[in-house]
Amino acid sequence: MDPLVLGALVALSTIFVLFSGVSVAVGLLIVSAGFLMIFDGLRSLELMPEILFGKLDNFALLSIPMFIIMGASIASTRAGADLYEALERWLTRVPGGLVISNLGACALFAAMSGSSPATCAAIGKMGIPEMRKRGYPDGVAAGSIAAGGTLGILIPPSVTMIVYGIATETSIGRLFLAGVIPGLLLVALFMAWSLYSTWKSGNTGLLTAGSYSWRQRLEILPRVLPFIGIIIGVLYAMYGGIATPSETAAVGALLCLIIAMVIYKLWSPRALWHVLRDSTKESVMILFIIAAAGVFSYMLSSLFITQSIAEWIGTLEVNRWVLMGTVNVFLLIAGFFLPPVAVILMAAPILLPIITTAGFDPIWFAVILTINMEIGLISPPVGLNLYVINGIAPDISLKTILMGSLPFVACMVIAIILLCVFPGLATWLPDTVMGPTF
Repeated sequence: MDPLVLGALVALSTIFVLFSGVSVAVGLLIVSAGFLMIFDGLRSLELMPEILFGKLDNFALLSIPMFIIMGASIASTRAGADLYEALERWLTRVPGGLVISNLGACALFAAMSGSSPATCAAIGKMGIPEMRKRGYPDGVAAGSIAAGGTLGILIPPSVTMIVYGIATETSIGRLFLAGVIPGLLLVALFMAWSLYSTWKSGNTGLLTAGSYSWRQRLEILPRVLPFIGIIIGVLYAMYGGIATPSETAAVGALLCLIIAMVIYKLWSPRALWHVLRDSTKESVMILFIIAAAGVFSYMLSSLFITQSIAEWIGTLEVNRWVLMGTVNVFLLIAGFFLPPVAVILMAAPILLPIITTAGFDPIWFAVILTINMEIGLISPPVGLNLYVINGIAPDISLKTILMGSLPFVACMVIAIILLCVFPGLATWLPDTVMGPTF
């Protein structure tokens, strides 16, 4: 059978299996085993266990559970509420300081936790009621937090970037640095739209806030600065050549647990058990998907599907930006239905040869891919962040949350366009800090 036709059958079968309700990892294994058995014979299945466990034999994978523990320990405390409150007190004289505080808190908490749903929950519990109490439109209050939560998979340290780095054998340190400027760009675009929509609502009083004394501003800092210090220390250790990402993640996780215990009195064995239990569940889920995706990639390569698609794309006489536009549409649609980790692991083996053949930088493409995944987090039908916000504020309808999030989707599209026009936004910082790639 022609490999391209076979590839189409694999794609349709994968969609059917995943929509049947099985988990992503099990679905990938079912599809891989089925096609290998049909086209390569039963003996090909003997390699599956070796590939499955061999994919997990990677020291860099240790950074995933460590960063997840780091985020879970922060999310289990009042760190998000304190971070939001600290920014509100310090930005009170800035026009629209409250909505800026919410988005700023989302960006910082995202950097500390690396989790989009955790960011939405932690900041939204305080931010949404406060914004609504002061008269902000429900769409702005809910949409800004839903969009701000997506920053968790872009701003370092990001588990999504780690997965992309492992899947494509790309430097995780470069990927982390590549997400910094685009992440700040998104924060700026989100803030600009929030201020504009608040001003457009006609209630200009929202753009001003109350005042806090210097004592009130300073008293909250001891509860916030240690966590920010850990993030800065982790990044410094990583880029200063002091330790590897896995080592810095382990130290960061330990320090976050200690600070949660010391500052927020997280002494209860039950509370610590919840942190470790939830972290283990999420880590196992991600690692299982990584292992299953390794088998899926082997199946695609063994049946010459990946190679044939790359060759076919190479023979097409189309502008490379038309190709990139098509890839973006594909990623956008995939992100509507699947979690970011699954999309990266399934798409990377197919897309990376296409991207590099067309002359695009894989580091730059990682940022483009991640922003597409962010759009999926606030878009139906899955839109995980939309449901998290609806759980926090059940009296705000899902339709209102969605409509409030759509302008932020437009901001992300603008960010993708800017990155296409100015790719240095993603590549300049990694090249400056770690030297250019050749």
